Amino acid sequence: MSRLGELLLRDQIISPEQLQRAQEESRKSGDRLGNSLIKTGAIPEEDLTQFLSKQYGVPAVNLAEFDIDAEVIALVPKDVALRHRVVPVNRAGSSLIVAIADPSNILAIDDLKFVTGYNIEAVVASDVGISEAIERYYNRREELDLTKVMNEIQDEVEVGTTAEDQINLTDLERAADDAPVVKLCNHLLLSAIQKGASDIHVEPYEKSYRVRFRVDGVLHEEMSPPVKLKAALSSRLKIMAHLDIAERRLPQDGRIKLKVGQDKEMDFRVSVLPTLFGEKIVLRLLDKGNLQLDMTKLGFEPDQLADFKSAIESPYGMVLVTGPTGSGKTTTLYSALSELNTLSDNICTAEDPVEYNLPGINQVQMHEDIGLNFAAALRSFLRQDPDIIMIGEIRDFETAEIAIKAALTGHLVLSTLHTNDAPSTITRLLNMGVEPFLVTASVQLVQAQRLIRRICGNCKQPTETPKDELKVLGATDEEIATANCQRGVGCQTCSGSGYKGRVALYEVMPFRDALKELVLQGAAAVEIKGEAIRQGMRTLRMSGVRKICQGVTSVDEVARITAGD
Repeated sequence: MSRLGELLLRDQIISPEQLQRAQEESRKSGDRLGNSLIKTGAIPEEDLTQFLSKQYGVPAVNLAEFDIDAEVIALVPKDVALRHRVVPVNRAGSSLIVAIADPSNILAIDDLKFVTGYNIEAVVASDVGISEAIERYYNRREELDLTKVMNEIQDEVEVGTTAEDQINLTDLERAADDAPVVKLCNHLLLSAIQKGASDIHVEPYEKSYRVRFRVDGVLHEEMSPPVKLKAALSSRLKIMAHLDIAERRLPQDGRIKLKVGQDKEMDFRVSVLPTLFGEKIVLRLLDKGNLQLDMTKLGFEPDQLADFKSAIESPYGMVLVTGPTGSGKTTTLYSALSELNTLSDNICTAEDPVEYNLPGINQVQMHEDIGLNFAAALRSFLRQDPDIIMIGEIRDFETAEIAIKAALTGHLVLSTLHTNDAPSTITRLLNMGVEPFLVTASVQLVQAQRLIRRICGNCKQPTETPKDELKVLGATDEEIATANCQRGVGCQTCSGSGYKGRVALYEVMPFRDALKELVLQGAAAVEIKGEAIRQGMRTLRMSGVRKICQGVTSVDEVARITAGD
């Protein structure tokens, strides 16, 4: 794809600045230029595919719409598909139709002709679509027969019929390394990746044992292994995360790195919690490849994005992002840091834990057990000549005080708090003991957010506008009149749920003079919220209503995720 940038520039589809930004992103991430152009918003994925189709005179295909036969997939080995970024689509006589991201790659086509013995007819597909198809079809062929694995386990694995604390350590190690248990663990992790899960919950109960996946923010039961397996399975996961399998009374945290294919690596953050009937293990999936750092694609409305960008481009002050665990705060902050990451600025972050590595940014992992907490890291940062500081979370007065002093002395400080909405973040800082005049002098903007399920793009259909329900949610007559409501009927892509992926709802509150005056007068959060709405702030519920009217999500989702105003 070395000529791709030149061709797009020649046809004036992208600007030189967009190409330069995509090339920088490509160098940072090691991604292909086509992917980087899409990620940075220079060109939509569909437009790029159509451009390549027209340029090389070959048809364009959307691989998500195909259900490719297993016999056709078997014609091209997985390593060849990964090496050349190709997927076989169909076979017609002596010809094999192959989807490829770069139709000008003659070497790949010659190699495929040699490997398969067929004449190769190329069709163009997006790089992202090819990656998803390789993941779906080749890993599906490698998926284990779970019933067979379970039968093997029933026959071969025996771990302690005695009480939990009497299980022999040697027995545990032997059982954890047993082939069927290893297969089951591998199946569990790969299945979670394939289904796009964000978390895996492995939960022991008195007479049952279950595994649940959190997909698009909702937990679904995946399997119920035999109860006698709980010690072996938890030990295997702890060994993979380099934890102490002999310690079954205290919580432990670790990390698993798993190589998937030739060029993809997944991280699993592992948390082990001793419960009444054994160890509950939760694994958080961290996929750097899916980290969305383009602010325009996070879910901001144009006016909200303008306010947020204005705040983070300020030379000093504090920007606070608030919301519960799993609401996308980290992604928003990383997107902001990615936007601010230039050679001329020194950026330091204190995180617990560091979820993704960002090139060019100094990231520090917290270790409470040795005294390295947010306050200690922040003090050290101020001796490191920083321009921009990101603090994972303001949890106490000490951290808040140092962060505010840093914001007042010429540094831009980004951080998070756990509150329900943007206005109550101000009262939370005051409750911590921070003086009102320090809050008004330092805070530039507060933003609350939630993640909401997006209607599946593959099976969405127009539906009648639910006027009464929208009225209850607080929609205006104008919004109802212009609404373009959609619903997902359920398909293979979304596993019949009607939802695929998530988008963020934002409540962006620029901290303007009228709000500062209220804080200095000792106003309650309700008064601050009322004034912010008068100044144009859109609450989470209002943002949700707008997403319903745009056909992005449903009434049920907004009612589930947001509270009334």
